[in-house]
Amino acid sequence: MVEITRAFITGGAGFIGSRLAVSLKKAGVDVSCYDNFLPQVHLGNTDTRRILKDAGVEVIVGDVRDADALSLAVSRTKPQIVYHLAAETGTGQSHDFPVRYTDVNVLGTAHLVEVIRKAGPDVRRVVLAGSRSVYGEGACVDQAGQLTPAVERLPKDLARGDYAPKDKDGATLLPVKTNAECVVRPASIYASTKLMQERVLRQGFWGSDVDVGVLRLQNVYGPGQSMNNPYTGVLSIFCRQIMEGKTLNIFEDGQITRDFVLVDDVVAAFVAMGCAASMPSDVVDIGLGQGITILDAARALLVALGQDPGRIAITGNFRPGDIRHAIADNTRAANTLGWSPKVQIHQGLQSLADWSRAYNRVMA
Repeated sequence: MVEITRAFITGGAGFIGSRLAVSLKKAGVDVSCYDNFLPQVHLGNTDTRRILKDAGVEVIVGDVRDADALSLAVSRTKPQIVYHLAAETGTGQSHDFPVRYTDVNVLGTAHLVEVIRKAGPDVRRVVLAGSRSVYGEGACVDQAGQLTPAVERLPKDLARGDYAPKDKDGATLLPVKTNAECVVRPASIYASTKLMQERVLRQGFWGSDVDVGVLRLQNVYGPGQSMNNPYTGVLSIFCRQIMEGKTLNIFEDGQITRDFVLVDDVVAAFVAMGCAASMPSDVVDIGLGQGITILDAARALLVALGQDPGRIAITGNFRPGDIRHAIADNTRAANTLGWSPKVQIHQGLQSLADWSRAYNRVMA
């Protein structure tokens, strides 16, 4: 293992970043967080600054689009490793704000590359919070069991209730677990910018002494996730709506499948990547490795919060860029990082529900 003494986290006050910062600090690492505290992301998370301060983590308020501020922060803190988590997130919102997403995710990453080149001579590793969204529909097989690329689902099919992934000839495909051997086919502006982050970092540090590692994350959830930001996690939004007495509106036919992985397990993956004796040169997929339909997840949360599991409406609505199924193949994470998820989905959903109930009492 490599010993880390100084770490710098962009987006370090966010849902994942703040927990990573505290975890590293507890391990004896000198941690600095760089975050712009965007209201959409941080509204209602009033304890984050206090938690970071109490842990002894330095918090620097700044935006990755501000090259001068970023350069000053990196040159002063002299990190050995940079965890790059700062990003605009949300498939649907990216369709409405393509300039904003490109500006933050792509240009912000390019700023980080130049800053490290000029002001970060101590940096030897950069770890990116990538996204499984870059796969689009992900790995699928045809009726004969052969791996076959899925094309982007068409609005005309979705409108008539045909939600299955298909090949280029329109034949229905069966989704399977996805890993980095799958061809990338981003189906949203958000996904395209996340793929560009990977490529800007890899190409920006080509031939240098800086190693780049990429974790492609599935849907991260857990206690502390924003209940106000509609673009960060469907499960936390469901919790808020349940406690507000609302009916949960489920898109498509409810059979959209997601791989939900608890934030604590994701933090452990980031730590493992940063400390690995040799950082994997290939992308590493991080998820639970099991899927659950959005319908079943919604019902489980209703039960966990003591509500009627039938308080659900299947709407048939759909959004541009949404994919049908997502399940990670964690084999590379296990083989290269010795990482595997510890918390199963229903245990994690219960912890999220319990936290949401307590949070709601405090905010009421």
